[in-house]
Amino acid sequence: METSLSYKFSLLTILGIILSLASCQQKTQQNSDNALARVGNEYLRVEQAIDDIPKAVLSEDSVEALTQYRDNWIRQQLLVQEAKRLGLEQKSEIQQKIDRAREEILRQTLKDYVLASSEKDVQISDEEARTYYQANKEQFVLEEDFVKFRHMRTKTIKEARNARQDLLDGVPWPEVARTYALNASTVISESDQYWPVSMAAQDIDIMNRYLTVIGQSEISPIQRVNGIYHFVQLMDTRSEGDHPNLEWLIEQIKDWMTLNNRQRNFSSFVKNLYLKAESNNEVETFNVLPTKPNRNTTLDDTLENNSTNE
Repeated sequence: METSLSYKFSLLTILGIILSLASCQQKTQQNSDNALARVGNEYLRVEQAIDDIPKAVLSEDSVEALTQYRDNWIRQQLLVQEAKRLGLEQKSEIQQKIDRAREEILRQTLKDYVLASSEKDVQISDEEARTYYQANKEQFVLEEDFVKFRHMRTKTIKEARNARQDLLDGVPWPEVARTYALNASTVISESDQYWPVSMAAQDIDIMNRYLTVIGQSEISPIQRVNGIYHFVQLMDTRSEGDHPNLEWLIEQIKDWMTLNNRQRNFSSFVKNLYLKAESNNEVETFNVLPTKPNRNTTLDDTLENNSTNE
């Protein structure tokens, strides 16, 4: 009888171990699903990496971006786990830093929440930006010459010559660009803007120099740079010290005014928070300079002599 019970107990124990191992294996499998890496018990998920990597970086080479992020995450996790193993997070000064960091995160989260709640109220319209510009026009002057120009880029010298001749013959620029230019939509849109002369065609130094010496409507000579044929045509110039066109600035003015509104709204929120806490007797202030006991064990104000023997 005892042998039978012992046998049954052994079977139950083995079954329990098998089920436990199976459960652990299933849990490990679940944890490793969609994971890029593991350090100890911490897993890096693909979703986390994608959320953290800037979209521009991810779009250039997603495999390389994920690989670099994963390798850096592993190094950072190893450092964190080593710090924990050494018991560094238990030190009082480290706990104070962690508490301060937590408080800073809470403050910033609250600020983001407050700003998001009033986002509709702080937005600036085009009309408000125009009114501000007209009222403060003397503050807006060009710090260097600005130019409006056309930049033709073609694969062959023949295409460049034909494009140049078409422009001289009066063929509309969009038509010429679509016929001959590399990245036609880009060169057409860029030709509608004014550029600081220091930034105009700055990737092709010779074209930038031409824009400083050719006259209005004049077309530069054709130059071959890195296997591509280029020429520029100067369309207009705004001199240093002139007032810029409002359309160049309207988005910047709107952004600046919106930011200013956000700052004012948050300052008002903080002020109201303080007044509410003060009225609820939740805030108390004390003398900046400490007091010290005198010989009679009474508090002697350090700012003035309380002695009656004067």
